Amino acid sequence: MVENVVPKQTWDALAGNPEAQLVDVRTEAEWAFVGVPDLSQAGKKTVLIPWQTYPGMRRNDAFTEQLADAGLTPDHHLYFICRSGARSMAAAEAAKAAGFPNVYNVADGFEGPSDRQGHRGVTAGWKADGLPWRQP
Repeated sequence: MVENVVPKQTWDALAGNPEAQLVDVRTEAEWAFVGVPDLSQAGKKTVLIPWQTYPGMRRNDAFTEQLADAGLTPDHHLYFICRSGARSMAAAEAAKAAGFPNVYNVADGFEGPSDRQGHRGVTAGWKADGLPWRQP
């Protein structure tokens, strides 16, 4: 079972635990057009590994190998984030099954659910919580 962790708790872990890393599993298009968490204040960089490939949204079959290629080990505490928390949960479960024991899902993801007007990033999630992010 993978634990859901709210964005502010994730930020605290990233800032306070040298072994904590954030893995953004959204697509390259999302990183480019929506933005990415900015971990510079914590002295880190977000690890960007897509769970699915755009535009077909096929699963990235090399995902767990790419975690290792990024220098992540079973000693790391890995926090997975996507747009809303669904893809990141699947990615966290795959990482756990591949031998990464300390995995967490960032609840509500980077943008959270849509509000009544269909806008994301205003009711819940990384952006709505006022955590640092940047547009590449």
